[in-house]
Amino acid sequence: MATLTSETAQTPALTAVPAVSKTVHYQIAIVGGGAAGITTASVLLKRNSQLDVAIIEPSNKHYYQPGWTLTGGGIFQIQDTVRNQRDLIPAGATWIQDRVVKLDPDRNAVITQEGIEVLYEYLILCPGIQVDWHLIKGLPEAIGKNGVTSNYSPKYAPYTWELIQKFSGGNALFTFPNTPIKCGGAPQKVMYMADDVFRSKWGVRQRSNVMFLTPATKMFAVPEYYALLDKVVKEREIDVKFRHNLKEIKGESKAAIFDIFDTSGNVVDEVTYQYEMIHVAPPQSAPDFIKQSPLATPNNSYGWVDVDQYTMQHNRYPNVFALGDASSAPTSKTAAAVRKQAPVVAENLLAFMAAKPLNAKYDGYTCCPLITGYDKTIMSEFSGYTATPMSSFPLNPIKERWIMWKMKTDILPWVYWNRMLKGAKFEGDYIKFLQWKK
Repeated sequence: MATLTSETAQTPALTAVPAVSKTVHYQIAIVGGGAAGITTASVLLKRNSQLDVAIIEPSNKHYYQPGWTLTGGGIFQIQDTVRNQRDLIPAGATWIQDRVVKLDPDRNAVITQEGIEVLYEYLILCPGIQVDWHLIKGLPEAIGKNGVTSNYSPKYAPYTWELIQKFSGGNALFTFPNTPIKCGGAPQKVMYMADDVFRSKWGVRQRSNVMFLTPATKMFAVPEYYALLDKVVKEREIDVKFRHNLKEIKGESKAAIFDIFDTSGNVVDEVTYQYEMIHVAPPQSAPDFIKQSPLATPNNSYGWVDVDQYTMQHNRYPNVFALGDASSAPTSKTAAAVRKQAPVVAENLLAFMAAKPLNAKYDGYTCCPLITGYDKTIMSEFSGYTATPMSSFPLNPIKERWIMWKMKTDILPWVYWNRMLKGAKFEGDYIKFLQWKK
């Protein structure tokens, strides 16, 4: 997404660090057991099963997060998106079920909430992104009731579908925050599905005003895709409000208050909209324990891990690598990006361990399957570094397609559980000679 230069202030909460009760040592410590952590561990252990790898992850559940949009649209049940974490830890890796509270890269140490000091030789950071609900006034109190929902949590995605089904008219608001977020297309996807449902019921769409409110100045960062999305919103008569940032929810009175920016990113006004339902994409940032550490990007309020965007190696601590949503790589934060980053991290880490050059390069590849209806999806693959379309298929990606809807709903979830998390090679690499090129 194209966003304005003004940033939402990110003030990390001070995390209490417990006294060390136990010290353990691993050759490689991976912080995070989500898509990035499990995939990277699997790739590493496929290449060298003798590696001593620990994955530090507090949750006993692992979610396929792209499925939350489909839950909010009534295609999945939330239980379709979750597996037991223990079943996904790759053979040969040790799972430390605990939460990281401090990073001490000068001592090659990680401290957990339970007081475990994990000493490492090499560190891979991929803890995912932090959802900062509190940065929108009134949102923590309002979310999950009175028409306020978000697909950015498995707790609330089912409520999104409930609201869409019950909607009978009025304002339906869909917002995008003034921060980078994971899956930047998700706030639009749910809107298009909701619009489809409203149109399927006699008179509902005629009584409705579907609005998309965003601090951005375009519907998408890649010119070819935003040109197509401009046509989609115009055809659907969706009211798009650029340079609008949600700052407050008044749940009891069903009012949403937005700052309005000028072209320089300065707040020049505010506006209040009443709503019958509002889907909020909340502000997001790196976890606080990264923001508070020397590994964060200097002078960056979001706290992303400071890495070289091509090698994914830390810019100041060479035995540290990072990938996924918490890294500073300037591309869209998606599972597809992780799919291409994980082999780069694995190859470069192994090269670094062997005192060899870091030859693997990440090119900014990412993908956002933009659902534009219940039988249409734009498989928007692109490089976040160059804002140019890419494709893993012998098809022009700049088009709504039924087959890409099936890819999104049926194929990609299977690929995630059965190939990506097991460290398998990216499927598109097998058909490079067939791939569409601009």
